[in-house]
Amino acid sequence: MTDWSDRMASGTEILHRQAVRIPLPDVAAERSLHENMMRIADAGQRKAELLDDPDVPLTEVYEDELAEMRQSFQHRLQQVAGEDYYDVATAYLDGERDDWVGALAAYYLECYYRLQERYTVDEQIFFLVVLRYPDCFTVNLSFLTGDISDDAVRYESAKHLEAELDERAREQYYADCQYSQHEAAAYLRERVDCIREAFPDPKTTPIDQRQYGGFVHVTGRDGTTFAEILDSLSPNPDRFDDEISSPGLVPEGPETSRAKEKFVSDAEVEL
Repeated sequence: MTDWSDRMASGTEILHRQAVRIPLPDVAAERSLHENMMRIADAGQRKAELLDDPDVPLTEVYEDELAEMRQSFQHRLQQVAGEDYYDVATAYLDGERDDWVGALAAYYLECYYRLQERYTVDEQIFFLVVLRYPDCFTVNLSFLTGDISDDAVRYESAKHLEAELDERAREQYYADCQYSQHEAAAYLRERVDCIREAFPDPKTTPIDQRQYGGFVHVTGRDGTTFAEILDSLSPNPDRFDDEISSPGLVPEGPETSRAKEKFVSDAEVEL
């Protein structure tokens, strides 16, 4: 981890305003995308259920979510670069290779490592955008600092409280935390369908109804307070005028830039 952090400090800022663009050459590729997005939606549903369970601490809720995301990025790393993905990524950063495999390995590996500290580092905002176009889709992951907008649902974590409270105040604070987490659970249940709607099943959905779709997911913590946004995001139909045969890195796109301006004020990239 330390070695990778040192390399990133002196190497390319892989995540900075970049996204991964992945081609969708056939229905099989579309089906794979649909299944992956359904797993994300199911994870959001499971998170809502855990948030609503008074016997589950918030730390366990996020450990469950993080375990799923870490596994996903490790799977992508192995798909792109094989078991030696770390060597492939570092070779790209060291200038020893300059190909899409090395670039994606470095991007995914930085995502993987940044996720390790996602909820241990205060004031770090996790910003994910996934967008579907007719012949491809993009994934953009950013780690930012700033202030999440009032569009977010906010909830409290008793596990992160450092102040000493008397018994009565502690009981009231715990009850307030449970209520706020219940509200957050209701928010997620209502919003998680935006992921399913953005990436419908290609077997049952006509092609003209599945060419465009997307969502944005924003989460962050400020002390004991967590904030979360999950919302639909419309792709720009004129963004790409070329076709691709292999994955690669592209600029993050105007949709993501606008979403950052809308949902995070004074946003800066956390490096």
